[in-house]
Amino acid sequence: MEIKRIEAVIEAVLFTMGEAVELEKLAAAVGHDVNTTRGIVRTMMDRYDEEDRGIQIIEIDGAFQMCTKPEMYDSLVRIAHMPQKHTLSDVQLETLSIIAYKQPITKVEIEAIRGVKSDHAVNKLVEYELVEEVGRMDAPGKPILFGTSENFLRSFGIGSIDELPILNQDKLATFKQEAEEEVQLSLHLT
Repeated sequence: MEIKRIEAVIEAVLFTMGEAVELEKLAAAVGHDVNTTRGIVRTMMDRYDEEDRGIQIIEIDGAFQMCTKPEMYDSLVRIAHMPQKHTLSDVQLETLSIIAYKQPITKVEIEAIRGVKSDHAVNKLVEYELVEEVGRMDAPGKPILFGTSENFLRSFGIGSIDELPILNQDKLATFKQEAEEEVQLSLHLT
């Protein structure tokens, strides 16, 4: 199959699926090995970027998806209903951060870290499709394990959770010490 035909097949698959497609499936669709297919897709990604097109191909955790470039949003809003954008509260952001860095994690573990019930925050994050059930813990009651979703990666513009910023251990120790001092101070004031 000539390269233009292979690219056309990849475009058709990504456009039609509307979600991330694993590299292995793309390779099967074009009849080539994974490494060759990855090279073709990345060449297409570069070309789309160079040509300043309204669409792009993004890589999400070893899969590829065709989507609209974010800078086209204002133009799209003029002709389409504005999609509902969810605004995350501080509680939801805190809970999402815990899940992102500690996944897979149960609600009980989240609550132990936060020090308060987190049912509502976790349920909202699931509703917003930023968090999903990733399994069950092998423990009494088989508690649900939560992790971030593909939509989380897409929303935050990262390819995998490995791209999350590394926590600075010195700052983390300072934050922990300040929190402990605040707790001690509040105990003495009551």
